[in-house]
Amino acid sequence: MIDTPSLVDQYCHGVLRKELGLGTFEAHLGAQLGGSTTLPAAGTTFFDTQTGFAVRRWCPPLLGLEPHCPPARYLARRRELGVAEAGRRLLRASGIATYLVDTGLPGDLTGPAELGAAGAAEAHEIVRLEPLAEQVADTSGTVEAFLANLAEAVHGAAVHAVAFASVTGVRQGLTDAPEPPGPGEVRGAAGRWLAGRPAGGRLTDPVLLRHLLWIAVTAGRPLQLHTGDRDPASVAGFAAATAGLGADLVLLHSYPYHRAAAHLTGAHPHVYADLGPVLAHTGARAAAVLAEVLERAPFGKLLFSSGAQGLPELHVVAASVFRNALARVLGEWVMDGAWSRRDAQRVAAMIAADNARRVYRLTGPAVGARW
Repeated sequence: MIDTPSLVDQYCHGVLRKELGLGTFEAHLGAQLGGSTTLPAAGTTFFDTQTGFAVRRWCPPLLGLEPHCPPARYLARRRELGVAEAGRRLLRASGIATYLVDTGLPGDLTGPAELGAAGAAEAHEIVRLEPLAEQVADTSGTVEAFLANLAEAVHGAAVHAVAFASVTGVRQGLTDAPEPPGPGEVRGAAGRWLAGRPAGGRLTDPVLLRHLLWIAVTAGRPLQLHTGDRDPASVAGFAAATAGLGADLVLLHSYPYHRAAAHLTGAHPHVYADLGPVLAHTGARAAAVLAEVLERAPFGKLLFSSGAQGLPELHVVAASVFRNALARVLGEWVMDGAWSRRDAQRVAAMIAADNARRVYRLTGPAVGARW
């Protein structure tokens, strides 16, 4: 048996503080599946997905119910316990010892300290770059002030954050060129954006987004890049341009391009990839997807994460499916004689926690990488 006693969840969000009915629970389940927070189509349910089936398999026993119980019964038990108690039971049973929490999403989500307390775990903050830049714009009156304050804000955040994350910057900022834009180009883009920006407007200018990414590279913290459902080859130029500068890049949520992400981790010393919610999304097929990633990526370049948002059930599902898939894949290789049990256990510990502890400079034991 391959054992992964504790996990570092290297990318997640907080959980909701409010009670949820069936409709709102399904809406948040649907959001985790990659859609917006909306209800399923008439006559269908988001429980009829790999993630939904995984929730019904792993979570009911943690609340005193049998596996695969009907959703309505599960949610009734959840309300009976109360959102705080149900959340504590779920999070503390997940086996996650450390959370790295992206605090850049809107909504009534727990922050790192509250999530850590609920889960009896350590917790650290990941700062999302685009909302940070928008906050700077709200308080900067001129182009010069905005650019100076932006650099100061990013470097200031690096004092307490373990990493930066970017979504829009990856999808729109790296479309034209991976290199840092010149000072004149940046000032012109900032002037146009600030002049035409409505109150609270989002940062979408590709030049400023690229500038923002490069400020983060100089801040000395790992930079997490949301590739989403896009081919991560789109960041290959940026990976090449940032080599040797001291900032690690972590590719997030690259399914169905997980093979391409795995390839990039082997092509660049400073590029890593997370397994993310892809395993929870693929559910019963998670072992097959994990095996495909392990075909291409150096084992020291892979990191566990849940990508969970809103529902503590998603932390449980991600951790449980990951453990099960990893045990199945590595256990089969041990039985075939391709791996020793000692090496399998060492690699499991690396992916589960030790790689993240090294990349993010977290304190605590890191035994998996030892021979």
